[in-house]
Amino acid sequence: MIKTYVIEPGQKPTAEQLKEVEEAKKRPIEFDEDCEELSPEMIKAFKSTIVQRNRKTKA
Repeated sequence: MIKTYVIEPGQKPTAEQLKEVEEAKKRPIEFDEDCEELSPEMIKAFKSTIVQRNRKTKA
């Protein structure tokens, strides 16, 4: 299950939200057919794309 919180600039998360984040960090990532684990080649391609995107935004 995914929970999404929108925190505006300057707003601080509640104690309950921080607790949920800490609990979520302890859980393993569960991959399924909709979101499969990336292969080393896919991770390399993803990182390359991010580097190229960042170059364009900083230019």
